[in-house]
Amino acid sequence: MASEDDYRHSSNSTYRPASSSLRADQEALLEKLLDRPPPSLQRPKDRFNGAYIIFFSLGIGSLLPWNFFITAKEYWVFKFSNCSNPAAGEEPTSSDILNYFESYLTVASTVSSVLCLMANFLLVNRVPIHVRVLASLTIMLAIFLVMTVLVKVDTSSWAYGFFAVTIVCMAILSGTSTIFSSSVFGMTGSFPMRNAQALISGGAMGGTISAVALLVDLAASSDVTNSTLAFFLTADVFLGLCVGLYLLLPRLEYARFYLRPVWPAHVFSGEEQPPQDSPSAPLAAPRSSESSIPPLWPILKRTAGLGFCILYLFFITSLVFPAISTNIESVDKGSGSLWTTKFFVPLTTFLLFNFADLCGRQVTAWIQVPGPRSKVLPGLVLLRTCLLPLFMFCNYQPRIHLHTVVFQSDLYPVLFTSLLGLSNGYLSTLALMYGPKIVPRELAEATGVVMSFYVCLGLVLGSACSALLVHLI
Repeated sequence: MASEDDYRHSSNSTYRPASSSLRADQEALLEKLLDRPPPSLQRPKDRFNGAYIIFFSLGIGSLLPWNFFITAKEYWVFKFSNCSNPAAGEEPTSSDILNYFESYLTVASTVSSVLCLMANFLLVNRVPIHVRVLASLTIMLAIFLVMTVLVKVDTSSWAYGFFAVTIVCMAILSGTSTIFSSSVFGMTGSFPMRNAQALISGGAMGGTISAVALLVDLAASSDVTNSTLAFFLTADVFLGLCVGLYLLLPRLEYARFYLRPVWPAHVFSGEEQPPQDSPSAPLAAPRSSESSIPPLWPILKRTAGLGFCILYLFFITSLVFPAISTNIESVDKGSGSLWTTKFFVPLTTFLLFNFADLCGRQVTAWIQVPGPRSKVLPGLVLLRTCLLPLFMFCNYQPRIHLHTVVFQSDLYPVLFTSLLGLSNGYLSTLALMYGPKIVPRELAEATGVVMSFYVCLGLVLGSACSALLVHLI
């Protein structure tokens, strides 16, 4: 298997100004110095897997608040079940807010994520990474503290105002979460791939924790506000923990080695000296005034194949999950048992998918095949298209056009959901890890942002097309 340095050095020629042959030679020498430290400078070990644990925890923190926000469906139903506008003389009644609340959340989340990804790319060389990460974490924590306080506030008299506050909070939370996750993922481009894998697996763990919390809530909750308060307080504590862990990261010798300064190749001249590796190197690389916006075209050209894999992976996944999978009912629903009525969908859809996704991502810590330039990788990605008809011919209800249910057993949706989650976790993690490794190191952070944009685009396209697919069944 090719090493990470082989991935990166085979791509360094894509980002090099053609001013003179001497300048090009100097830049090539600098790139080698930056990517391959001298033999006398030993690569420190990640003692007690400290950096791995920190990145895993940051991955959880990047998605856990958003997942808890979405998971608390019963809480939102409770808040919006009696909407009224006293100023207009309305009586409390159910409204379109309740019926379409999840759609409003999706739109707010998607739009803010795309806009913040674009802003983050423009700010890569202008705002230090530690400023972007700590600012986004602080804003996320502030938003959740506000929502935590509002859990115990009676909002029935100003439900429309509470709805507006909720949508704004969702947009801000989603946007800042995107900046946080894409910035930290870009930072892992300077680390060995196992650290990027830890961050990505942590995101899946956040989804798994929220699914388990949903099941516990269904089984034991007697007061929806108390369970939601526990959800939101958990997110508050974990976001505070993420702030502390991120501040701890540069104190680790292992992290300081890989966070050493990176000078953009185009600012190096014969009069300048390459940066020296120092144990006290700052978290963010020094930036030149000439370096404003990272060059987008070299990144897109180099990552086009991986970008297609990421986009199509999440396109297929979001076509199925949750639009189709949440409407697959147990074939024995008529029995009236708790398994077939209350727990079937939460277990076979949310918990099983997130757990399988987590397992798939974790496997990449030990197995990393196929490689970034293998044709097998896009082949496996395209093969996942076969999952669409498999889910469509399970016991999806209601059925209007396709009346035949081919898979007449509850074992089939369990099997298909496991395949969907495992393949999504394994293949997407491979593609995401490879991206920052096949570009020069000074473009790794910007490439991480671009990889995140591929994910977002795939989710948007899949979610938009899922409505059409549902109407075809």
